[in-house]
Amino acid sequence: MGFVLSILYFLTYYLTPTTIFGSLANYRVELILALVLFVVSIPSLGGSSLGKTVQSLALVGLAAATFMSVLVGAHWPGGGWTAFLLFIPNAFAYYLVCLHFKSRMKLQVLVLLVLFVCLFVIGQGAAELHKGLPTSKQAHAMNMENFYFIGMNNDKDQWFYRLRGMGEINDPNDFAQLIVSVLPLLFIFWRRKKFVRNFLFVLVPVGILLWGDFLTHSRGSILALLAVVIVAFRRRIGTVPALILAGALFFGASALHFTGGREISASAGEDRTALWGDGLQLLKAHPIFGVGFGNMPDYVGKTAHNTIVVCAAELGLFGLYFWSLFLFPSVRDALAVASANKAVEAKPIKVETAHYGYAPKKIDVPDREEINRIGRLLVLSFTGFLVAGWFLSRAYVMTLFILGGMTEVLFDMALKRGMISPRIPFLRVLRYSGVMTVGLVVLMYIVLRIVNLTH
Repeated sequence: MGFVLSILYFLTYYLTPTTIFGSLANYRVELILALVLFVVSIPSLGGSSLGKTVQSLALVGLAAATFMSVLVGAHWPGGGWTAFLLFIPNAFAYYLVCLHFKSRMKLQVLVLLVLFVCLFVIGQGAAELHKGLPTSKQAHAMNMENFYFIGMNNDKDQWFYRLRGMGEINDPNDFAQLIVSVLPLLFIFWRRKKFVRNFLFVLVPVGILLWGDFLTHSRGSILALLAVVIVAFRRRIGTVPALILAGALFFGASALHFTGGREISASAGEDRTALWGDGLQLLKAHPIFGVGFGNMPDYVGKTAHNTIVVCAAELGLFGLYFWSLFLFPSVRDALAVASANKAVEAKPIKVETAHYGYAPKKIDVPDREEINRIGRLLVLSFTGFLVAGWFLSRAYVMTLFILGGMTEVLFDMALKRGMISPRIPFLRVLRYSGVMTVGLVVLMYIVLRIVNLTH
């Protein structure tokens, strides 16, 4: 039941309660679903490895950071509780994946679920395109809140539309980040020498998602896709050829007006880098707990459009540390599973002894190459998510915690089968995450200094 309810929970998050439940959404059905899911998940805690993962502690710390940021930063106890309730549904995803998606087949179902979300939004957008989108004058005169396209002017003051989802992905850049994150994971269905299967179940969906990404006209997603291409192909063709390929794809995307007539350059991003500077100033003024979860626009007018900056400015070094404490071991574990040098041949697993007359239960020895391959796909997915996140204020979205959960499920599978060395000692992860926290702030400072020197 936990597996099925988790699927419904994720669908509700991405597609909104109204889309899933209709008029029942008025009764806060999503909260009832979350409570039921919490109760039915309790029995699964006994056989899980959640207590062994640093990420579990990190999410508890992040939840505390969201509360303290508003309590201390905004001096508003009631707002702290509200911030806590806004964060918890996203973080809950990590626990659900670790508890209820503990096999390759269930991980594939999870990928299919996110693919369905993307295809649903793209399908809704295609239907609106077929009906015909309003002109700029018509759009300004009508309420387009429930449309899957949002209109705006480009650098040449020309009106164009961008595809978006609803709810938590109602910004074109958010939807583009989701697409970039799921694209590599589709290759979990790839099988050697299965041309028809690969074409129908991998290449066709990839093509549709790329078209959907084009409709978002997200500049950050282009750079994220290029980063994924570089990381994916450098092992096969080398770093320099991979960079050349990425450059060719960049010029191809520019020729196809992927950005909708908006430039990708340092000068075109001056407004964002200015916000990055504002965010670091807020961190300097409120270093411990920040200005409050979601409160940066109240201070500088807009959010930072950078995941690191918004986390640091809103949650302070306290929150950024726990964010790093979640991200560092998640990425490290994905890299460890993906590394052919660290993965070794699995030892045979003995058949469990039969009890009470039941036949013995067989445990399948995992395919070393398959676990290794899925690890590489998760690395690519993290790459796309984080590069897109460099231009987005999305530090606490559910997609990050789903990827973290998938990584730990895969790492646990490899660990139990003797394919990989144990996790990094707890205290060492705490130290490394502290170094990462300071390093991220220093990195942002250096980037801003370089940008300012070039102007």
